[in-house]
Amino acid sequence: MLAGIRRAALTRRLGELIARDPLFGGALAVGTALRLLAMAGYPGALWFAGDSYLYVGAALRPRPDLSKTTGYSLFLRALLPFHSFTLVAGLQHLMGLGIAVVIYLLARRAGAPKRWATVATLPVLLDGFEIEDEHMIMAEALFTFLVMLAMLAILWRYRTSWLIALIAGLLVGYAVDVRAEGLPLLILFPAFLAYRAIRQGWKNWRGWLAAVTLAAGCAAPVLAYAAWFHSWNGQYALTRSDGFFLWGRVSSFAECSVIKPPADELSICPSGSPSSRTPPGDYIWHAPQVRDIPGGAVSVANDRLLRDFAIRAVGAQPFGYAKSVLTGLALTVVWPRRDYPDRGTVSYYYFRLRPQTIPDNHSWIPGGTAYQDAVRYGHASPSTVVEPFAALISVYEHLVYTYGPLFGIILLTGLGGVVRIEGLRERRPRLAWSRRAGSMMPWVTGVVLLVSPIAVADFDYRYLLPVLPLTCLAAGLAFAPARVRPAPQPPAPRRMTSSTMT
Repeated sequence: MLAGIRRAALTRRLGELIARDPLFGGALAVGTALRLLAMAGYPGALWFAGDSYLYVGAALRPRPDLSKTTGYSLFLRALLPFHSFTLVAGLQHLMGLGIAVVIYLLARRAGAPKRWATVATLPVLLDGFEIEDEHMIMAEALFTFLVMLAMLAILWRYRTSWLIALIAGLLVGYAVDVRAEGLPLLILFPAFLAYRAIRQGWKNWRGWLAAVTLAAGCAAPVLAYAAWFHSWNGQYALTRSDGFFLWGRVSSFAECSVIKPPADELSICPSGSPSSRTPPGDYIWHAPQVRDIPGGAVSVANDRLLRDFAIRAVGAQPFGYAKSVLTGLALTVVWPRRDYPDRGTVSYYYFRLRPQTIPDNHSWIPGGTAYQDAVRYGHASPSTVVEPFAALISVYEHLVYTYGPLFGIILLTGLGGVVRIEGLRERRPRLAWSRRAGSMMPWVTGVVLLVSPIAVADFDYRYLLPVLPLTCLAAGLAFAPARVRPAPQPPAPRRMTSSTMT
């Protein structure tokens, strides 16, 4: 009964919000309609080869994986009693809508006009790739939702209580369990509250308590996952694939004639010239140096060997490494989109007009094939396409999405909330640190989540999906009024007393 009352109150507040701003209400309605169209065209969910199969297998038979964290599988596990991929996709679509609501609320809270707060939500509500990813058995939607909820918790008020900080920390920590690319957030979020505490005064113990509590909240889910990983693999870690992906990163520029690796690393030198190799996101899955390495690429010894080689390559060719990262970053703003890292990978990011084939001859988590796991979880055909709804949402996705140059504009607009130009009217332009409310944290978080996967693995269009809401929020906050420090008040005149008159 209490849960029903809370749901009713939440629904009423959302209705009041929409009534106060019909423009945002209309945008939210269109976003909802597009997601319903996706669910009508594709009952159940969409699949990404390898990752989706692993997540479902780990939901049925919980265990940590060597190549990626399986925190998302715990979410699937919680929904297992319903045996419905439609429910999973539906909840992830609701998360996408919820992310847009968070953007709007924080932008309005900071004082941004209704129009610009609504505009900031449009890429999240209307982007066809965002909608397609929400419909996949993949971790991005849950990860992004958790991060945005944590952002809402710490930005809603300038002074964050220790309880809210703890909740935000737990959300961030679980987000890292869902998607290990979020590891930098374990430092970034506590650092933000620590910076706030400094701004509020060194002796403000409540600010420091919030920062420490948030750090503890961040650490708890991650340490719990590391202990779980240890119980299976004898090692305190989240995965054992860092070396594998770093080796792929450096394969885009590594030349062993320059690196001069020791004898035990010669066998893992990438073959051929860097220009003859495919992008790292494709190369690592086919290169014999890692595919055929004795003991497998994710064994303890080989993970260390591959990581050592990668670090040595970066040290020997720092400009090659920097160029490879900058090239990946440039792909975020290029239009038209490229088939990167390969055509097969990119094809999974589009709504298909034919049912997907789930392999029945390979197991990602011991105990069942991918097809068996999909049927066991969903109690239905793993992939269904219903016309004409599928064709409609497929055409929509090809036309309406955040084009590369538009993403660059959003990124630069968000930067206006961190650094801005002053003195234009006086014809003495200068860069100044912006005092716009709350803009710094979303923009920096978005940039960190954009750069870090490219720096340690490779660029992938899927990695843009968690970044887009954060940069949109930063862009919306850029239109909020600056926080102006109150002018110092003159000292009050002293009252005349008999003692002062004598």
